[in-house]
Amino acid sequence: MKAIVIAEPGAPEVLQIRERATPRPGVSEVLIKVYAAGVNRPDVFQRKGNYPPPPGAPQDIPGLEVAGVIEEVGADVTEWKPGDRVCALLAGGGYAEYTLAQAAHCLPSPPNLDYTEAASLPETVFTVWHNVFQRGQLQAGEHFLVHGGSSGIGITAIQLAKAFGAKVFTTAGSDEKCAACNALGADISINYKTSDFEEVLKKLGVDVILDMVGGDYIPKNLRLLREEGRLVFINTMKGSKVKGTDEVDFGLIMRKRLTVTGSTLRNRDHAFKAALTSDIQKHVWPVLEKGVFKPVIAQTFPLAEAAKAHALMETSDHVGKIILVNEWS
Repeated sequence: MKAIVIAEPGAPEVLQIRERATPRPGVSEVLIKVYAAGVNRPDVFQRKGNYPPPPGAPQDIPGLEVAGVIEEVGADVTEWKPGDRVCALLAGGGYAEYTLAQAAHCLPSPPNLDYTEAASLPETVFTVWHNVFQRGQLQAGEHFLVHGGSSGIGITAIQLAKAFGAKVFTTAGSDEKCAACNALGADISINYKTSDFEEVLKKLGVDVILDMVGGDYIPKNLRLLREEGRLVFINTMKGSKVKGTDEVDFGLIMRKRLTVTGSTLRNRDHAFKAALTSDIQKHVWPVLEKGVFKPVIAQTFPLAEAAKAHALMETSDHVGKIILVNEWS
């Protein structure tokens, strides 16, 4: 099979086409013929040598989510059969003609979505459902703030939070991105380059914040949270430490009884991901199938042009997901 491999850590151009043996599924795995693969920021971190895959995953083939057709199933797999259309969460290996996935980490490809749209779902939906609804315990009627509203995580968080009855606030880096967030259902979108989100939202208060920024956002987030509020981190792109003159007052955590938490997904064990898959199929898939939540695709590239896709990802100029399409299928 053809695969896109990281020839060495570095710039997007290190992503090269190579021939690799088609993998064979283990007893609990399925072999998927990939029609489309999502591009995510952790892929960029891996390409640069900063985010090694867990043991057992392909070490030099990125890709955390795919959509396609099952070609072969492992000996113990009973829930899937060859020919089934699925999308799947992977620990790696998605930038290829074929990839392996744990059978329990696959979901039926929604019938109202094409492969490109389905490939955009697993990484963002799994991340949002776990962090916003499980860890963050977002409830109908609460105020929810997601930073980076035009990202893949952001567009998913806005739509799911709105679908489940929350009032949604977001930040984005341009008026055009804010308009796109509003079109997805955000009640207030704030251009962080021209406005201070804390000043805009301080009279409203927030119950749950999903933060992928960190840095100087941390003290602002804590001040914005209402009593019993929850701050959930999934990344710290501006740093995991606060720098400058704005101190973090941890007394706020005690006085307002706040919860500060966070998680990463890739290195969680199979059982956790299987349970999360089941929960998502029960709660999120009906929302998708009704069309209440719809993927937003920024741009597609052939798999052979993965370097161009990564270059676009690093500009942060896009709204929605970047998808690689398998032109060899």
